[in-house]
Amino acid sequence: MSKEIERKFLVKGESWRALVNPHFYQQGYISTINQTTVRVRIVGENGFLTIKGKSEGIARCEYEYQIPVTDARQMLQELCDQSQIQKNRYRIPIEGLVWEVDEFLGDNSGLIIAEVELEEEEQVIVLPAWVDQEVSGDPRYFNSNLTKFPYKNW
Repeated sequence: MSKEIERKFLVKGESWRALVNPHFYQQGYISTINQTTVRVRIVGENGFLTIKGKSEGIARCEYEYQIPVTDARQMLQELCDQSQIQKNRYRIPIEGLVWEVDEFLGDNSGLIIAEVELEEEEQVIVLPAWVDQEVSGDPRYFNSNLTKFPYKNW
């Protein structure tokens, strides 16, 4: 079983922007039942289908598969809710970890979240200066919930 162990934080300031260039992401959800999600994502010219299980603390099972981008486009159009996530993602390597900073667009514009995937739940990490409050356990910041309850309405 593939397991995702991830911590999420709000981002402060702008210093992180100078570190890397963004990649545009578009994603939608086929299902979000009982805290299990089935997501379709396009990054550049690559499509992905991801299944994530229920969160237990900061961990959950995750299975991700690359699919043809034409299939991903069709799934986003025909199978996913019309409220979808659009964001720019910045991948920033720091001290052996890769921080992913998501700058949300559209209805979630103004929201910037940094995520870091860990090897184990108790792993000690050094927080970059631009990392602010931790929101790992707050379901409002789950991408699947941002499609239903966008940041602009908070």
